Amino acid sequence: MRILGLGKTALAIKEVYPDAIMYDDKNKNEYNKDSEELTVVSPGIPPHNQLVKDTKNKISEYDLFAEQMPFSVWISGTNGKTTTTQMLQHLLNSSNSQCGGNIGFPLAHMDKSKDIWILETSSFTLHYTNIAKPNIYILLPVSDDHLSWHGNFKEYEKAKIKPLSLMNSDDIAIVPSKFKNYTTKAKTIFYENTQDLEKEFGIDSNKVNFKEPFLIDAILALCVSQIITNKVDYNKINTFVQDPHKLEEYKDAQNRLWVDDSKATNVDATIQALKTYKNNKIYLILGGDDKGADLKPLFDELIDCDVELYLIGKNSDTLKNLSMKYNLNAKKVDYLKDAVNEIHDDYMDSNNSVAMLSPAAASLDQFSSYKERGEKFKEFINSLIN
Repeated sequence: MRILGLGKTALAIKEVYPDAIMYDDKNKNEYNKDSEELTVVSPGIPPHNQLVKDTKNKISEYDLFAEQMPFSVWISGTNGKTTTTQMLQHLLNSSNSQCGGNIGFPLAHMDKSKDIWILETSSFTLHYTNIAKPNIYILLPVSDDHLSWHGNFKEYEKAKIKPLSLMNSDDIAIVPSKFKNYTTKAKTIFYENTQDLEKEFGIDSNKVNFKEPFLIDAILALCVSQIITNKVDYNKINTFVQDPHKLEEYKDAQNRLWVDDSKATNVDATIQALKTYKNNKIYLILGGDDKGADLKPLFDELIDCDVELYLIGKNSDTLKNLSMKYNLNAKKVDYLKDAVNEIHDDYMDSNNSVAMLSPAAASLDQFSSYKERGEKFKEFINSLIN
């Protein structure tokens, strides 16, 4: 067996299959493209990579462990899949479940004695998966993301809906209504919004202590929990604690509201953040690596907001040009620290304003991760001089 990649997933597989040979671009000259050998492709390697193109017998991490996989719930979508996965694990912990996949444990490190695997599942993994299937598939709304990896939105969407083609009549899929014409043997439940899910499963969102965009994550977790345990545990879901860097609110020394939404690495995530603060004056930090996404839907949303823009990172020039086209006030400051300082000077009304890092872009052009970007954001705010 061969493994393409040297990342977390690949290294975990190597531990289980020590005789497997690992390849990446550093030793590509040793790669035999005529081999029929089974080759596991790490999810981070795109299909246009030459090694992938030269591989005949490709499988995913999920395919490799398909026969060992217990009852499984796969959760995907553009935004919210991490939160939904964590919420469902919180609800099902007493049912001998474990979460992993795109977060936490790679499948090679998952506990085979668990009764349920809850897997946050990326479009990258789904692209290469052709054997494994979930017992329950949860798909959150799908919008532009990872277009540079997939090539275009159609291919990205195709990967997200792919599990339906692999599922059986005993399986259940909860997916957005836009995919209602997709052929599948699974029992399908379609939804447009949170209200549709509430009606279908008899859930009362008034008993859930989360607001959008996290409300739909909580409702979906409750839906799956109800399918598996036949109960809706409002008390349990309300004890879930959200991860940092997702619409995380805090006040500075002048009692001004700042929001760390560094996890908003795509356009749709930032659009949802804007909706949360639509009645506020917003000082918004945008920019980074937009991964080839179409930014116009974001600016269509911004023109309806009372907003000042502070542009940083790799795509700051693109953002500046769009700001001019849409007649929005914007400052190109390039770096996060400078953006915080500029907002500090501009932020006047502490009663009805919010300063927000919701960049609609990945962080790797200037930071090691969205987490580092969020931590630096807080650090810069805490160092402000009144």
